[in-house]
Amino acid sequence: MVAALASWLDARANGGRWLVRIEDVDVPRCVPGAAETILRQLADCHLRPDEPPVWQSARGELYQRALDQLVSSDLAYPCGCSRKDIEDALAALGRPHERNAELVYPGTCRNGLLGKPARAWRFRAASGVVTWEDRRLGSQQQDVEHEVGDFVLKRADGLWAYQLAVVVDDALQGVTDIVRGEDLADNTSRQILLQRALMLPTPRYLHTPLVLGANGEKLSKQNGAMPVDTRDPLRALNDAAAVLGLARQDGSVAQALSAWRAQWRDSYNLARD
Repeated sequence: MVAALASWLDARANGGRWLVRIEDVDVPRCVPGAAETILRQLADCHLRPDEPPVWQSARGELYQRALDQLVSSDLAYPCGCSRKDIEDALAALGRPHERNAELVYPGTCRNGLLGKPARAWRFRAASGVVTWEDRRLGSQQQDVEHEVGDFVLKRADGLWAYQLAVVVDDALQGVTDIVRGEDLADNTSRQILLQRALMLPTPRYLHTPLVLGANGEKLSKQNGAMPVDTRDPLRALNDAAAVLGLARQDGSVAQALSAWRAQWRDSYNLARD
């Protein structure tokens, strides 16, 4: 709800279109009916997209086309490594994997499969530091080659990776501004590399504060967070607005959204200028 409210306000403050995308490429982890519930919750709060939602699970041909383009440019290659293979390779290099840390791919299959069957497809990360500007967080940078390694585009189970899917869809939908949670900020450099490789424009980015539970962890389905209760939509929106530093509103939802829109224009939107 925080990301939805922030992105809706940003689009409205700039006379843009607000788009909703169901990013369900990881089909086994998708909870049945969850996407429909989210769309209903947004509608309860008067947050209605300006175009019908796009479902990534129905767009595999578009992602395959992008992968084929990368392969033909020698910017993607097949990989035969399992997660354990990667951990073992890192340990042999004196770089044991630390819990909750990025599993940096050591480039084992960069120059060929060495007799192993192909499992996944990886992007050949360019050397050098990627720098970009976040409208809230400020200047950001990451050396993808050394901090992440060649990242997966298509998984061993045939499912598409988030990084490729969102880059393709952002371009095809004409997205100019992305407003999303701060937990996705470290994905941005990978997406910028893909945008450059596919000769696609790079949008502007704004990453919103995270909503944390009492234990300090991000609220998510992985840690059993309860769904947003939109039976009282103004209360749900006020909770989201508080995370964004917006003033609490009384009255109708329409009045609240109008007030927040003006406040957003005078605060977050200054960074865009």
